[in-house]
Amino acid sequence: MKKRHLLIVSLLLLASVMSYGQGKRDKIRSLKVAFITEALALTPAEAEKFWPLYNAFEDRQFDIRKQKLRNLRERFDANPESLTDKEALALLTDMDETEEQLHETRKKFSQSLRGVLSPVKILKLRKAEDDFNRRLLRQYRNKD
Repeated sequence: MKKRHLLIVSLLLLASVMSYGQGKRDKIRSLKVAFITEALALTPAEAEKFWPLYNAFEDRQFDIRKQKLRNLRERFDANPESLTDKEALALLTDMDETEEQLHETRKKFSQSLRGVLSPVKILKLRKAEDDFNRRLLRQYRNKD
């Protein structure tokens, strides 16, 4: 259930970021880099190895979400009650597959970090990402 909630929040964040354009995405990414750098207190050697891995991971996740979000949005734009059970089941299956792809991407990324960062810093990274996303969501809510 927590994964589904995280996917929904991620999709909402992605949709909001995509709606503001690439400039906003770059700005958010810069803020996230600064936030994570401070939270992890990376050494120069760690940062040199970490950031290419992290950027590739972020790009992969963004691509998965963008591709799936567009597809799901097109299929879900119709009133959900107008979907047949077969169409709804196919949509749910696609949503589950998206969650699985995101999970596998996260697992591979976490495994690749084990040679670069200590386990404690990997945990700090997860916390920093959650904290950043919460802060971003809170700021987005307060704008309205």
